[in-house]
Amino acid sequence: MTQLNPKRLLNITLFELTRLFLTKRGLLAVAAFTICWLLILRYPVGQAVSTMSSPELAAVAQHIFGVIGLSKLLMWPEAELAMYWLIALYSFPIFCLFLCSDQIVGDRQRGTLRFLSLRATRSEILFGRFLGQVLILAILITITLVATVATLAFRESSLLLSGLNRSLVLFFYLVVTVLPFIALMTFLNTIARSSRLTVIMAILFFAMGNIVVSLMSWQLPIFAILNYIFPGVQLEQVAGQNADLFSSIGIPLLQTVVLLVAAQRIFSRSSL
Repeated sequence: MTQLNPKRLLNITLFELTRLFLTKRGLLAVAAFTICWLLILRYPVGQAVSTMSSPELAAVAQHIFGVIGLSKLLMWPEAELAMYWLIALYSFPIFCLFLCSDQIVGDRQRGTLRFLSLRATRSEILFGRFLGQVLILAILITITLVATVATLAFRESSLLLSGLNRSLVLFFYLVVTVLPFIALMTFLNTIARSSRLTVIMAILFFAMGNIVVSLMSWQLPIFAILNYIFPGVQLEQVAGQNADLFSSIGIPLLQTVVLLVAAQRIFSRSSL
């Protein structure tokens, strides 16, 4: 792997913010994200406490959450953050598949990738775009967490400090969770020819891939280990706070490294 220039890498990373907030496609993505999260904050998150305070609904929730391994979340005094955690843990990875679908394929289609390669190495372009997407997702996660903590503080100001402490932990785990999904889109960007095709390939990878692995595992249980090639394999355990350190952090970081190394190898040998 060629040596990376930190200054060029930083410039490419920060340019991703410009592409998001100063382009029509980026602004549409931000608008859709904002509308979705306003609805989430208004109803599921905002109504979390009133819903759980109902004896009938609380009993049902206790039963359901216990069955699917989420009973620990019911013990959180910050009910808004518990609801936020469940929604964010599954929605942000899905959002990544669309937001991160155009990392280099757009430049390849427009012919600007050759122009960029004269001023930065291919590795710098690839990793810079990846880090830019990580930065964008980190910013969006921060905004939603701040809004959720504000909702929590408005209901019960005494929970503000504990809410801030818990939100820092949630931020860390959410960022780690989305890393392999962003890396997957980086990898697919090196072999796809359009952002739309990248999304389709990602959907097929999860849908068809899980079916194939399930059939193989049904014939020979040893093939169940192939489930670890899919980002998010640990989400069910992480959601209920039942995962160990390797499952919650080690698996997504390992998947991210493997996908980025594979992407770099392919991109360094592909035509621009």
